[in-house]
Amino acid sequence: MSDFWLSCGHHLLDRQEAGGLVLTDDFLKAYLARPELIPPPDACPVERTLHAALLADPRMPIASKDIAAIADKDARENWQMLIGFRDHLLQHRTIEAAYIDLVRRGVGRTPPLFVNQLVHVILRNALDGVTDARVLRAAEMFFRTQRVAIHEGSLIAADEETVSGGAQPPVSPLVSMMGLPPEAEIDVISDDNVTTYWERSDRFDMALDLTSGREGLMALAEAMRLWIAHLLGLATTIEPVAELHEAPLTWYVGLDAEATRLGNMMWTGEPLDEVSEGRVVGLFRLKCRDESIVLEKVGGEPVYLILAMTADKLIRMKPQNFVTGLPIKYPETVA
Repeated sequence: MSDFWLSCGHHLLDRQEAGGLVLTDDFLKAYLARPELIPPPDACPVERTLHAALLADPRMPIASKDIAAIADKDARENWQMLIGFRDHLLQHRTIEAAYIDLVRRGVGRTPPLFVNQLVHVILRNALDGVTDARVLRAAEMFFRTQRVAIHEGSLIAADEETVSGGAQPPVSPLVSMMGLPPEAEIDVISDDNVTTYWERSDRFDMALDLTSGREGLMALAEAMRLWIAHLLGLATTIEPVAELHEAPLTWYVGLDAEATRLGNMMWTGEPLDEVSEGRVVGLFRLKCRDESIVLEKVGGEPVYLILAMTADKLIRMKPQNFVTGLPIKYPETVA
């Protein structure tokens, strides 16, 4: 087995004995390498001084007045967001604990890019030792938007940024540093090419078959199980369900905004038309192995997880909904 997802920066972090990721100066310095934060030639002396000082000591206290003195408005906003995010990470023992606290309190002004980066690196930690590349490819859906298409009767999900030609900035500054190619060919992961995933994992150029009854949805179920186990310390079983009408929604978690909307319709008894049903990509049944931690109102019934695509065939998964939406009494982190 080879390493994977080097671009997330997990090798820049330390790991505590309990398994959580511990913040390091090198990880913080990677954010300072972002194009938005490298002072341009015409940057004011205050911004250049601030950037140089943080490269020397990325944990140094930064007061709001220090940022307010920067001449450029856009630069001030970028620095405010970065320092706010950095300070949040510094307040917690692990990256996992920082992420859980962030999503429970509400991400506020934290850029979605930063939230996705946390998911990326936490998943890399949670999936350490996984040998099934399909599980790793399915887990990419947690932090990268997918575009869905029907190809020869199969439901195929491909990385949106990759298929659109890489017009968006890289998810991680390390992608640019590593010299990864901006364009790549797309292959559907299969028995014939699954072993190539390891060498190309940072290119996000392998598509996943999410057709009901096939390995893609089972791989996604396993990725979700491992995410929940690592982040919340919960032992669960998760399995795909074939038909939407088979699910009595005593409790459900929408895994994206569209899925939540559809789940709300079903919860209130509103029938789904053919178009709405067609947007459901996956339905999963979750059971906690220790039922004593599940809220009594669930009544021993399974929790259903819904994944859907938007009208323009995009999947924007929200893994934070596992933290905020599961009906458990005493959610704890592993940190």
